[in-house]
Amino acid sequence: MTIQPDYLERVYAGVLGKVIGVYLGRPFEGWDHQGIIKEFGEVWYYVHEKCRVPLIVSDDDISGTFTFIRALPDFGNSKDITPAQIGQTWLNYLIEHRTILWWGGLGNSTEHTAYLRLKQGIPAPISGTIATNGKVVAEQIGAQIFIDGWAMVAPGDPAFAADLAKRAASVSHDGEAVYAAQVLAAMESYAFLEPDIDKLIDCGVSFIPKDSVIYKMISDLREWRSTYSDWYDGLRQIQAKYGYDKYGGNCHIVPNHALIQLGLLYGDGSFEKSLMITNTSGWDTDCNAGNIGCLMGIRNGLAGFEPGMDFRGPVADRLYLPTAEGSHVISDALIESYSIANIGRALQGLPAVLPKNGSRFHFDLPGAVQGFQVEKLVEGRSPAQIYSAVGHSQTGSRSLGISFAHTGPGQEARVATPTFLPQDAINMSGYALAGCPTLYPGQTVTASLEADVANAGPATVHLYLRHYGQKDILKRVYGPSVLLEPGERTSDLSWRIPETGSFPIAEIGLEIASPQRLPGNIYLDYLTWSGVPDTSFSRPAELGSSWDNPGKAWRTSWISSASDFVDIREGFRVIQNQGTGLLIQGGDWQDYRVESVITPHLVLAAGLAVRVQGLSRYYALKVIEGQKIQMVKTWYDHEVILGEADFKWEFGQAVEMALEVEGQCIRGYVDGTMLFSSVDNDNPLLSGGVALLVTEGRLSTEKVRVGPLLRK
Repeated sequence: MTIQPDYLERVYAGVLGKVIGVYLGRPFEGWDHQGIIKEFGEVWYYVHEKCRVPLIVSDDDISGTFTFIRALPDFGNSKDITPAQIGQTWLNYLIEHRTILWWGGLGNSTEHTAYLRLKQGIPAPISGTIATNGKVVAEQIGAQIFIDGWAMVAPGDPAFAADLAKRAASVSHDGEAVYAAQVLAAMESYAFLEPDIDKLIDCGVSFIPKDSVIYKMISDLREWRSTYSDWYDGLRQIQAKYGYDKYGGNCHIVPNHALIQLGLLYGDGSFEKSLMITNTSGWDTDCNAGNIGCLMGIRNGLAGFEPGMDFRGPVADRLYLPTAEGSHVISDALIESYSIANIGRALQGLPAVLPKNGSRFHFDLPGAVQGFQVEKLVEGRSPAQIYSAVGHSQTGSRSLGISFAHTGPGQEARVATPTFLPQDAINMSGYALAGCPTLYPGQTVTASLEADVANAGPATVHLYLRHYGQKDILKRVYGPSVLLEPGERTSDLSWRIPETGSFPIAEIGLEIASPQRLPGNIYLDYLTWSGVPDTSFSRPAELGSSWDNPGKAWRTSWISSASDFVDIREGFRVIQNQGTGLLIQGGDWQDYRVESVITPHLVLAAGLAVRVQGLSRYYALKVIEGQKIQMVKTWYDHEVILGEADFKWEFGQAVEMALEVEGQCIRGYVDGTMLFSSVDNDNPLLSGGVALLVTEGRLSTEKVRVGPLLRK
């Protein structure tokens, strides 16, 4: 396998195809063909507004696809990744009943059933076998819907892609479900090289048994395609021979895989038409459209989105990935594309590609806007438009273009991108959505800008943010500004983010105005931030009495795996009924200090954690039963004691704790005295967030402070 020159662009097209397909099909997921035709006719474009639901939603098809693939970097990007390791990744990132999956219960939801097996200590692949869970449960659709990432890290190597797909699928599925996942993964991998649909299908079925139902069903479909020119006739054949009435469970793989093949065979190579056919056919529409969207995205490349309607504009690259690592919840298609492509490169021994020195927003592939959108006005059209611009970058090939006109006081041009859940997502129904902000007080934002040489006059550009406040109303805070003459560039517009009263920062953006009311263009080369937060997390004083609770955004910004998290009397009261629960904030922070005064109540253990990378990857300092205190490393299913000492503590007694992490060194403090110092040379955790930790009981504190290391 070799990495093709257009690998990054095709991965980006595949990721875009995946999310566009999911957003297209999600509003009518589970409907049958007749219901869709009656309500919408053929579905050629987004129908979310007709269904009165948001376009950008939290969905298992997206979050599972881009989360489970992280097993590879988490285990050193080994080509020998095992089903058991992928299963451990499930347990690390999933929060039961809260993130990613449909938590439909044992024997009803295949993924929930497999999760419970893993939680009980039954490793993958046994966790997903027919012998463990029965044929009906094991052959539902989930193995296929999560498979796209495993194909995209194996471009042009369908045998490797099919093998990875089998390993990943076997965590939760077996039989026909695994075969379908292998077919799709092989086709997507081969699509990096081969555009011919028949050859892609030939490749896919070459990896599964000829006596399997999936193989026979695909053979039937190809025969029907040669017999019937109208896709409606092909659909009727599927309904008669492979319909939902022929298979058990809630969402069986065979009927739904048939609709993906139907879209491919009748779609004439068009992204738009292929998705129309698969979506209009019904059943598990978001899953099926997401898979065929990814495949057609890879096959056609970014150019495949250009004909027909604008699928990319309304999406603006936006997506949510709710997991136990909260800092990854707010993401975008470009970020996930580079993540997947760099995994693929690592599997080939190649270095990562990090445009513009690793800037978070770099816009360096065609059409990328990375969640930036124009702020809408109450009345009238916005004085700004955004677009992907060629050039105007010091080290890259593209930038974010911002056209402005008719600006003035009260009519400023503003563009921004989310750094936390937008207002319409705070109370989102369906799949649960919680996440940490990506930007915090104390970090430094840096932006590089250029004014178009053809501008008729100067333009003033302000950095600004909006953060939540009382009743979850957004408040705007301005940073520094720069006056750019035509053709002028600045690379040092920087802003140390101020305190926000413990409210999460919702977005970062630019405000543009022309002193002379003249139109023009500004180019954002990159925008990024660095450093660790320097702030205290507490219940915002502005909210008043904890009984009033006039806002929930601040609580939503904490990822909780605990039984309960309330703000009654204390700022934080964390309760865990069984096992260990975490209340997590932040992520991707490297060297820093966290401190808090912890009060344990009827617990087995309670304390602080640092470099938290999910539920089973972190360092912690905790008091434990038996009058002990420990500093530990949790690494999946085992705990390593880095230090232990006798320590007298009582229920209800406040304990001042602090942890510092610097490189591979971890230091633990109690009441201002360092008790432990350890160097971790065995798979060290080098970045991550912080957490309050409680094992079977209750913990309380008023605040958690995070800041730079103390220098003596």
